[in-house]
Amino acid sequence: MNKEEILELSRKENKNQDIFEKEVLTLGNTYACICAGILATIFFVIQIFVGGGMNYGLYAIVFSMPMAGFWVKFIKMHRKHELLVAIGYTVFVAFLSAAYIYSLIQLSGIM
Repeated sequence: MNKEEILELSRKENKNQDIFEKEVLTLGNTYACICAGILATIFFVIQIFVGGGMNYGLYAIVFSMPMAGFWVKFIKMHRKHELLVAIGYTVFVAFLSAAYIYSLIQLSGIM
């Protein structure tokens, strides 16, 4: 295989996408998740201190981002690690969502 054939195979494999751009996008998504987590924590703490109770919905939304990311990784790469982490995040998001919905029901007086 000569250099040109290797480059052509690489282009086909990467579908003419820039690898550096992919890495930057991945890094940007990571920082976006971290930023959302920090902001949710600030809102969560403020809500507790002003007497508004605990809003588990904020964390359900924040943790749904890495949950979706790990599901996509698992679907694309079929690695057990991604599956286990995706399941863990899914259970955690389901628990937080249920806690949030339960607190809404309690506040409304339905139960």
